[in-house]
Amino acid sequence: MRTPPRTRAAASDRLPLASLLALAMAAFITILTEALPAGLLPQMAQGLGVTEAWVGQTVTIYAAGSLAAAIPLTAATQGVRRRPLLLAAIAGFVVANTVTTFSGSFALTMVARFLAGVSAGLMWALLAGYAARMVPDHQKGRAIAVAMVGTPLALSLGVPAGTFLGALVGWRLCFGIMSALALALMLWVRGALPDFAGQAAGRRLSPGRVFTLAGVRPVLFVVLAFVLAHNILYTYIAPFLAASGMERRTDLALLLFGVASLLGIWIVGALIDGHLRALTLASTGLFGLSTLALGVAGDAPAVVLAAVAAWGLAFGGAATLFQTALARTAGDAADVAQSMLVTAWNTAIAGGGIVGGVLLERLGVGAFAPALLVLLLAALLVVWGARRHGFPPPVDAAGGGEEAAVSVSPCDPAGADAACRAGRSASPDRGTAAASPG
Repeated sequence: MRTPPRTRAAASDRLPLASLLALAMAAFITILTEALPAGLLPQMAQGLGVTEAWVGQTVTIYAAGSLAAAIPLTAATQGVRRRPLLLAAIAGFVVANTVTTFSGSFALTMVARFLAGVSAGLMWALLAGYAARMVPDHQKGRAIAVAMVGTPLALSLGVPAGTFLGALVGWRLCFGIMSALALALMLWVRGALPDFAGQAAGRRLSPGRVFTLAGVRPVLFVVLAFVLAHNILYTYIAPFLAASGMERRTDLALLLFGVASLLGIWIVGALIDGHLRALTLASTGLFGLSTLALGVAGDAPAVVLAAVAAWGLAFGGAATLFQTALARTAGDAADVAQSMLVTAWNTAIAGGGIVGGVLLERLGVGAFAPALLVLLLAALLVVWGARRHGFPPPVDAAGGGEEAAVSVSPCDPAGADAACRAGRSASPDRGTAAASPG
């Protein structure tokens, strides 16, 4: 008996939630491993016999590991099958968090944190491309949104929960729990995720070639400008609120930001496959308007809280928007392109601390709003101008109203590369998926 066409269509439109939620769990563990020391500074400082300032460097060296490893490691592993590579990245967290749990040496803890950062650099480069390969073109954005939901959950729920747990049972057990979660995730990934082949040698692109693909540089610029603006404000939100007479409402402001971020990623996940360009323009514009409100009426608590909520709404789905735009733009070279996004994102995080610190020291918090507006205006103009490549508008009605999915061939446009010409007829990676054994 034949399956009715509508039933087959409905089945094809179902997202592979078990697999995507495993990727979301990977994102959750990655973010929580990075941010957990920030909530456990006093306990870790006492346990390792160093100052809180030195413990703070465990977050810095984690970011350094990501920056150092993301592009070269991703480029070097283009030919490796995806699931074993993802399992290796998760195993890095198991090892790093286990060493952190039992380490009595600050130096050894720093080495473990650097290893965790290396694993994070590889993980972030893999997640968006992995999610996109599991679904047809018209669902790629939603799939990436589900895979990324672990990020706001880790920031809004995981870090406060870890801080509370650390106060009750000690910081070492917190990292031990992280190791156990990563180990459980390895079993989940092994059982639930399909495997995908790496790229054939003739179809691999160097990072330099990927960087020059049409649309990649505009997306990376927008990532750098948007995330730099975010981190200038987020890193120094406490002194900003203190200058507004709201030093006792920092927790409330961050809670509003977190809740609004969850709403933002839900909205983006629901609409991204048909409205990527519009959503990116709206998010950047909304962030700009919230910044303007903070600059003009920063002494009005109600306005400040409303602006923070709008900022969270704008930021919540930003990672999904940028990763989806880059995945569509880079095509088969998506993983290498995503490693560049990881580098741009971490550069913006570090830059936010540096630029924000300079502004705070020399000009005060009043300089934040103008600086952010310059960055966001630049991002908005680049998104607006990247109509053909990077942030294209939806296709016409004949295309079903979906966002134009740009698939860039890694071949030279002139067809000068014989190996590339031979590979033009090869099927995309999605066709190489093998069902995972139960």
